[in-house]
Amino acid sequence: MEEAEAIRRVAGALLTGGGAIGVGIGVGLITAKYLEGIARQPELQPYLFTQLLIGMGLVDAIPIVSLAIGLLFLFT
Repeated sequence: MEEAEAIRRVAGALLTGGGAIGVGIGVGLITAKYLEGIARQPELQPYLFTQLLIGMGLVDAIPIVSLAIGLLFLFT
């Protein structure tokens, strides 16, 4: 295996793993703030739930993009 191929494989692995770690932290923080908001003002639960779903959708898009770029590095 030549050096450039090894560097591409490491870059692909780091992109895939970094995206997974980042989304784990992001989902944890969003959920914690959602529960904190409900504990403080329970009457805002429907509004906060909508914001939670929007935030989850945005955070979950990050690992999909990093996986695609990581696979691009691995197989090209």
